[in-house]
Amino acid sequence: MTIGASLSAYPAGTMIVHLAQHDITEMAVDAIVSPANTRGIMGGGVAGALSRKGGPSIQKEAMSLAPIAIGAAVVTNAGKLWTRRIIHVPTVEQPGEKSTVENVRRAARAALLAAGHHQFASLAMPGIGAGLGGVDPCDAGRAIADELRAHKQPFPETVWLVDLDEETLMCLEEALEIATS
Repeated sequence: MTIGASLSAYPAGTMIVHLAQHDITEMAVDAIVSPANTRGIMGGGVAGALSRKGGPSIQKEAMSLAPIAIGAAVVTNAGKLWTRRIIHVPTVEQPGEKSTVENVRRAARAALLAAGHHQFASLAMPGIGAGLGGVDPCDAGRAIADELRAHKQPFPETVWLVDLDEETLMCLEEALEIATS
């Protein structure tokens, strides 16, 4: 895997957090976080990209595990992607709805707990809620950074915060600088 240069690396508890402007579907990590809806439908945004590139088995398995509560996570296969698993974390009930900062916080926490439970050493997480979810990227960044700082389990060891959107990455970087200082 060749990824864009890491913008920065931040110590957060027992893990190291990197930021990168990159296509998350190309990440060769133990798991990729997919923002989701409670029905497991992977139609748009990061979830849609993961489903299109990884194949229909990802959505089929996610939907078989639905409904997925906001604040919970389910782990599925990753189809044809480089990653081993997908962690689905709902931020909305129905496809197309707008999310909230609290739902972003709950989704980030659920993703980290699932990674810990499954002992995933490396994790790629997008700017949850900042795209189709409609949450301000800086608000979403602060919620994600707070959860990274609060996570005390030994896994994941490395988290990649990955997004193609420059504004979202800048917000994530600013939030990490504050949360880890």
